Amino acid sequence: METKNEISDVSRAEELKNQANEAFKGHKYSSAIDLYTKAIELNSNNAVYWANRAFAHTKLEEYGSAIQDASKAIEVDSRYSKGYYRRGAAYLAMGKFKDALKDFQQVKRLSPNDPDATRKLRECEKAVMKIKFEEAISVPVSERRSVAESIDFHTIGNKPRSSSMPTKTALVAVAAAVMVVAVRGFVTTEILMVLVSVVLGAFWWGSFSEVEPQYSGARIEGEEVTLDFVKTMMEDFKNQKTLHKRYAYQIVLQTRQILLALPSLVDIPVPNGKHITVCGDVHGQFYDLLNIFELNGLPSEENPYLFNGDFVDRGSFSVEIILTLFAFKCMCPSSIYLARGNHESKSMNKIYGFEGEVRSKLSEKFVDLFAEVFCYLPLAHVINGKVFVVHGGLFSVDGVKLSDIRAIDRFCEPPEEGLMCELLWSDPQPLPGRGPSKRGVGLSFGGDVTKRFLEDNNLDLLVRSHEVKDEGYEVEHDGKLITVFSAPNYCDQMGNKGAFIRFEAPDMKPNIVTFSAVPHPDVKPMAYANNFLRMFN
Repeated sequence: METKNEISDVSRAEELKNQANEAFKGHKYSSAIDLYTKAIELNSNNAVYWANRAFAHTKLEEYGSAIQDASKAIEVDSRYSKGYYRRGAAYLAMGKFKDALKDFQQVKRLSPNDPDATRKLRECEKAVMKIKFEEAISVPVSERRSVAESIDFHTIGNKPRSSSMPTKTALVAVAAAVMVVAVRGFVTTEILMVLVSVVLGAFWWGSFSEVEPQYSGARIEGEEVTLDFVKTMMEDFKNQKTLHKRYAYQIVLQTRQILLALPSLVDIPVPNGKHITVCGDVHGQFYDLLNIFELNGLPSEENPYLFNGDFVDRGSFSVEIILTLFAFKCMCPSSIYLARGNHESKSMNKIYGFEGEVRSKLSEKFVDLFAEVFCYLPLAHVINGKVFVVHGGLFSVDGVKLSDIRAIDRFCEPPEEGLMCELLWSDPQPLPGRGPSKRGVGLSFGGDVTKRFLEDNNLDLLVRSHEVKDEGYEVEHDGKLITVFSAPNYCDQMGNKGAFIRFEAPDMKPNIVTFSAVPHPDVKPMAYANNFLRMFN
């Protein structure tokens, strides 16, 4: 028989759950998690509380925590279909389609007449079949050839370049050679070499293609990406115009050459009296990127930027973002520095929209090209030897030195463990020490871990991104760690501000600037995402 206290706890837990539900509806997911937690503390035998908290964790991309909570809901009530549903959705968001399939099969068993369960199971089965097919036809890594090396952007275009002048030149050369032969009565080696060179040159020139005259967008004249071109391109993007594939290829291929020469850890010097601006995730929110440039100026040698990963996915203007950032890199490499985030990877791009967007706006070949070039992005930066900037966070072991990061072979897809994985995926935690990752990848690390890493490497500050923050930033670990996030009103629903940080030499103190979201065309976030994932958003 229940006591009055037990009845009171159950009633209070229900009140807290209802408050949590309201917070969830208002997109206050962290507050919802806190309220569900209080309800669970009063009544841990209610599977609904665990499943609801799992859903809130999913909204914050804390998929590891979501899986744990959903599994607890199943433990409390093995017949509660929502537990399997929430866990399956979290597995799906992590790209673990086979695990997701098992959970949705169980949902179907428990709710055989539920049309929504049937539809999601069918889509999950399709996703797993597609993965199996891709695995079956995939080429071993050791045998893969560079996509970039198979592309010559000069030949991209619908109109062959007029070769009348080279042809005339070749004919004149041939006529001259014939006259020499007629006069001398023989052909010298030099004459033959000139003949062959001129004729081959004529064919080479004639093989180039010109961009069709009806194309009215931004054009790159010759080999050099100029500021005028980048401005015109951004204005075209703002008006939802596309860039000709020839110029898109040129930008990506030239960026590849620049990135290829960089180490995995890049040192950025900032002279006294000069500054640099660090931005966090922008996630395909192109119009908010334009706002950053409006507030803080365009990238230049005098106004350099460091964009700290997660340029793409989720937002539906990722192609515009990446071509803009890459174009500035081509224009002036020291005007912009680019770091890899966990979303600069095949597995994330396949799920969260970039792959679909590239396929829609450019072509299938660009999907492979971007995947290759993302592998060349550096993993971390150090500004003036004092500020360590990385997308995710720190490591599962102490004693990691900057030289260890420089030595990472980054030219691959991110592994599921090790230094590279942890740089891209880890998050800070308020408690000291280390703990499991709320994302299910990487780890959580405390202020003592941050302090030791900075001291071991004679650094003053750790700047990272990777997490949405209500104010666009958060200062943690006794002021030694700053999270900066530059995608305001993330996914059009979080209501957060964006932020960027300006550092001025020589003191390198962080000056944090926050900003709000700006309007964008009516293209929803995740518009190009995996069909199955869109069902859950």
